[in-house]
Amino acid sequence: MGKFVVKETKTGFVFNLKAGNGEVIATSEVYSAEASCLNGIESVRKNCVGEIEDQTVENFEEKKHPKFEVYLDKKGEFRFRLKAKNGEIIATGEGYKSKAGCLNGIESIKKNAPEAAVEKI
Repeated sequence: MGKFVVKETKTGFVFNLKAGNGEVIATSEVYSAEASCLNGIESVRKNCVGEIEDQTVENFEEKKHPKFEVYLDKKGEFRFRLKAKNGEIIATGEGYKSKAGCLNGIESIKKNAPEAAVEKI
């Protein structure tokens, strides 16, 4: 079972969604207040049902928000970002060497986020 881990940074609060094996599968932006960070977690829970928009293929089909956008970064690694209904980015993934790995990360979020506990460190 996954969990959201909330931690304070020098400039605010962030959360990581961790899979059952402890691997970080998604990270948030820095929020100025802990309450905002917790709202971000609820947004991920609600919006992780979105479809996948694969921007790595030519003439990709645009999906409605909420959605996961799969794209290539400057290093040529596959990444994803989860966008809420309003188009705001609410979580991002790490760089993956393969598209399959990236898609597995998205599936892990869909599986873990809705029921994940929240832990504050």
